[in-house]
Amino acid sequence: MRDYSKGCSGFDRVLMAVAATFLTVSAAAAAQSTSPRDSVSELAIDAAVPRPEPANVAPPTAADFKADAPKAETTASVPDATRASEKTIGSTSTDTPKATEAAKAPEDVKPSEAATAPAAAAPPAATAVAPAAPPAAAPAKDVAKDITKPATTVASSDQPVAEKLRDMFGAKATRYFDRKGERAAVEKFYTARDFAPIWTQGGATTAAAKGVIARLKDAASDGLDAADYPVPDFAAATSPDALAEAELKLTASMLDYARQAQSGRMHWSQVTGDILYPEHPTDPAEVLANISTAKNASAALDAYNPPHKGYQELKKKLAELRGETATPVQPIGEGPALRFAKATKKTPNPTVMDDPRVPLLRARLNVENPADTKYDAAVADAVRKYQASNDLKATGVLDEATVRAMNSPKRDRHIDTVLVNMERWRWLPRQLGASAIGNAYVILNIPDYTLKVMQNGAQVWTTRVVVGKPGNHATPLLTETMKYITVNPTWNVPPSIIYNEYLPALQQDPTVLDRMGLKLTRNADGSIHIAQPPGEANALGRIRFNFPNKFLVYQHDTPDKNLFGRDERAFSHGCMRVQNPDQYAATLLNITMPNEHYTPEKVRGMYGRSEIDLKFPTPIPVNITYQTAFVDDAGKLQLRKDIYGRDAQMMQLLRGGKNKDLEQVVARAQPSYSRPRADIPQGVAFNDNGSRMASNGGLSFFERLFGGGAPAPQPMAPGQRPRRTVTR
Repeated sequence: MRDYSKGCSGFDRVLMAVAATFLTVSAAAAAQSTSPRDSVSELAIDAAVPRPEPANVAPPTAADFKADAPKAETTASVPDATRASEKTIGSTSTDTPKATEAAKAPEDVKPSEAATAPAAAAPPAATAVAPAAPPAAAPAKDVAKDITKPATTVASSDQPVAEKLRDMFGAKATRYFDRKGERAAVEKFYTARDFAPIWTQGGATTAAAKGVIARLKDAASDGLDAADYPVPDFAAATSPDALAEAELKLTASMLDYARQAQSGRMHWSQVTGDILYPEHPTDPAEVLANISTAKNASAALDAYNPPHKGYQELKKKLAELRGETATPVQPIGEGPALRFAKATKKTPNPTVMDDPRVPLLRARLNVENPADTKYDAAVADAVRKYQASNDLKATGVLDEATVRAMNSPKRDRHIDTVLVNMERWRWLPRQLGASAIGNAYVILNIPDYTLKVMQNGAQVWTTRVVVGKPGNHATPLLTETMKYITVNPTWNVPPSIIYNEYLPALQQDPTVLDRMGLKLTRNADGSIHIAQPPGEANALGRIRFNFPNKFLVYQHDTPDKNLFGRDERAFSHGCMRVQNPDQYAATLLNITMPNEHYTPEKVRGMYGRSEIDLKFPTPIPVNITYQTAFVDDAGKLQLRKDIYGRDAQMMQLLRGGKNKDLEQVVARAQPSYSRPRADIPQGVAFNDNGSRMASNGGLSFFERLFGGGAPAPQPMAPGQRPRRTVTR
């Protein structure tokens, strides 16, 4: 084959010129093709054309045209040919190094610079100015999104209000919802409905709005203050702005009502540090969904109030008291003091006085036989209870002070007492019992000094109790679960009693612990421990009822039964003494283990000197309450003395005008289980064989008492947010 690379003839030169001209024209055409592709087909074709990386090679020469490689240039792309032709025109083979450098240069040029690079070396055809690129079209996905976007579901008559609501959530929502969680829930709720109002349709109030407004205005019937839940005037709202504002105001008031109806106007930590009930706050998203879809919005909102029978009965009595406030009460006349004396050995017959004022007294105090004029034991007992509930000396004698108190306008005070008791019902769990055992639970009322076992909504058993003394030894209010009972318990003396009472007693008499049957040991950390072994004289008696709690209190038997005969029984260090513990234990065991057939006799048969733990398969909730006002089984309102001053403290807080500030959690000092070191007087004997190291000295008092570790903080409900806490 002939080698055309040597001795090129004129024909060869013509052939090379034609090839160069073709490449130049192709480059110019590619340079003018700057407008974007419009059709989908053109874009698809461009995407299918392979575009190899540019090759940094010199322009073609005669040596490149060989018969055995005719397709060497068929893969050259248009843009690559353009860059090559710009250096081929007017160059020679000696320009090859420069052409190579020029081919690399565009890689370092920014797009904006490449568009304005001079083209002096280009032929006249390539210097034509390309037409300006048209504005970039909107992305296809945005167009598709606009096309598929559904039309608004808001009625045309409500769209102006919806638009105002949309704007208000962007800037003014904090004016109506000061709680972050509620604000977020409300915005999400209205966003999901495209900001359509729920309280109005076409400017007119809906049935749901009327129901909510009626409930808010009647808040006083549930012991709440209607002024805390302002109702907007929809009739005066004639513009979209006014309707949108009224919409959010009613929503805010509805959420406030639901929250306070369920959890209370004040958090229990505002009152004292010895209260611990489970938190059960409302979920604003649930409230919005519930009320907006309810057939009866008023009833649905009312359902956030406590469902307990005790609360509902107080609500009825509150209405009665308010209805009787304006009714004149016939005063009890003056006269001699009336008293009742029981029969004694010297006077075998009881002393019963007769007086014409007694029928009025019987009617006032709800005593049977209203026409009887005798001041008998029943009347004297009713007078005694009245005196106790009105801060009078409970003697049972109708003296001048008692008559004066009965004739004074005390209805307002009774209303206040009912109100604070209704508030305390809101702190209790909505379900007091364990559903697996017929909603069984224990409820203890401190001011009434009684304990009841309930199951299936009825009282199963009741007994008298002794509670803590007012002050530092007050019995705490709490809800916990009783997990087991201990027969023949050891009394591990609480650190407070050790350091405040027994150590000072040891300074006076080093033998006092031995005489009391108490054992003194020193722990590994240097602190001391005092315990009383099981036995008949044990301070806890024969049975202890365990519901582990951070206050280290429990219920137990006692060897001193005489205090149960008193009307006021606040004498303990905080624990609760039960009058008939064997019956109490048998009742609880038969609820949790009905197939075991426990009886008081069977329980007493376990008495001895070894501890026996009887664990409950299903723990029983224990609710320690403070009810100074309650309705008895006969439907009569009973009032009890405010022995711890909780009523007065709560009324002062409610009247203080703090409103929502009372819902904040107050950080209180937590109980300490630490055991400080103590110096023991000389002559005091330890009961640890002289080692002065108790074998279980590493256990805290809580662990000695209930076993296990210290109580863990209560878990939060799913979705529950931590409540705001303030330190006091």
